[in-house]
Amino acid sequence: MAEIDGNLLCEILKSVQQDIRQLKDGQAELKQELISIRLQQLGMQNDIHNIYAMLARSDQRLERIENRLELRELAEPQRPFDPRT
Repeated sequence: MAEIDGNLLCEILKSVQQDIRQLKDGQAELKQELISIRLQQLGMQNDIHNIYAMLARSDQRLERIENRLELRELAEPQRPFDPRT
């Protein structure tokens, strides 16, 4: 077997360290991208929540309007709808 030279071993270790450094840098970039995606997801969830809240308010208003119309219809004499009048 060939004898392993100390310089050769140092070169191999340097290349392994460089590879590990590159992996760590790539991992850090992936972490930042994941954080960015999570923040976008939270923003979308907040937007959806706000839309649901607006729809709920509109639904409540519509129910109040319907209730008022039903009360008015009961108070008025019932007659068929005539668009000409």
